[in-house]
Amino acid sequence: MNVYPKNRLPVVEVRKFIITFYIIGALGFLIPCSREFFITITPLALLLSTYLLVVYHKRYTRRDVLIFATIAVSGFFLEAFGVNTGIIFGHYRYGHALGLKLFHTPLLIALNWLFLTYTATSVSERITNKTALQLVIAPALMVMYDLILEQLAPRMQMWSWMGQVVPVGNYLAWWVVGLLFISLIKISGIDTRNPLAPILFVSQFLFLAVIFVVLSLFQ
Repeated sequence: MNVYPKNRLPVVEVRKFIITFYIIGALGFLIPCSREFFITITPLALLLSTYLLVVYHKRYTRRDVLIFATIAVSGFFLEAFGVNTGIIFGHYRYGHALGLKLFHTPLLIALNWLFLTYTATSVSERITNKTALQLVIAPALMVMYDLILEQLAPRMQMWSWMGQVVPVGNYLAWWVVGLLFISLIKISGIDTRNPLAPILFVSQFLFLAVIFVVLSLFQ
């Protein structure tokens, strides 16, 4: 997909932009007077990150589009079913930070599942070329990401848990769902050697980790 900034800017410059973007985002969340504003623009940050991922995907086929749509739509309806029944992930409810909702579920959660599945798969492929290990590593990366995110989600007004306790079953469900989605990508033979996928995943993870550590130490 040859749209901006692909083939207009060197990849290294785009990577620098991503790092700078997340550093500014972390500072914005950590400074009390700007936190509410940065919570408000959270959907734009996810859209921008997904846009970059989409633009730098190497080659689109009908199969790619179908699989990506399947992951996004399935992720949304799993969340919608989960949040309305308490089954799958546990009892939780969404806040306002992720924007427009349908069935009490932010529409952007569909992109979040696609983003994490794709980037985790891409990172795992850089760690090892053995598919069996990738199917262990990639879901583990998604769960590791969620471990940090769950601690921050209430403070970032994304979602909150009944009794403020994250059930162990949530992490198990994340691993299973992640494994299913990643397996779908692997079985379909989709090429996730995206030059921006690793930096996007690592930047998001470090963004959350830094905020979590700082808030835990000083607030």
